[in-house]
Amino acid sequence: MLFQIILVLHIISGSTGLLLGTYILLRKKGDQLHRNSGKLFTVAMVSTGLCAFYLSVVHPNLFLFIVGVFTVYLSISGYRMVRLKKVHEGQKPQPFDTILTFAMVICSLIFFYIACKYLIAKELFGLVFAGFGFVSLRLCYTEYKAYVGKVTDKKYWLKNHIGRMTGAYIAAFTAFLVVNNTFLPPILAWSLPGIIGGIFISRAIKKLN
Repeated sequence: MLFQIILVLHIISGSTGLLLGTYILLRKKGDQLHRNSGKLFTVAMVSTGLCAFYLSVVHPNLFLFIVGVFTVYLSISGYRMVRLKKVHEGQKPQPFDTILTFAMVICSLIFFYIACKYLIAKELFGLVFAGFGFVSLRLCYTEYKAYVGKVTDKKYWLKNHIGRMTGAYIAAFTAFLVVNNTFLPPILAWSLPGIIGGIFISRAIKKLN
């Protein structure tokens, strides 16, 4: 019964996040409606990820575990970036930010370990896990530079806010696609949303620059 309740909550939260995320991406940014919608999106994504943790433990599912990790990390760190607008002026992150980064570094190493196991077994799917590990370590390194005062870009917070919140949306969309996919090879269902979304994130960052 508990599993069914968590599963329903997971589906409701994920659907809410997808709908809100699509709405936020398509409308103008920066006004009060954007901020309120963003808060609801963050809550929905964190709820989705936490439910995924539980579901992936009760019924072991590596896919759910990884999507859960990424969804929670990207949503929270993306939201926190709004509170770190003065990093380029020496603002220090809160202890919670440091703990979140350290936890993600550990998860990144786990992703690489899983990737190695797959690749040793000559399974191409290991490349997907390696990609997750690389991206997450890169994000953690970006945060590390902020912690040690090496950030001088005044748009640091905005670039990371855009990239991480969009990344959380991509993670949710990837989960939706993989679960409902009936026509794409699994490796494409896993990787296409990230590749396409990454292109749009890069374009947005380039525009800011």
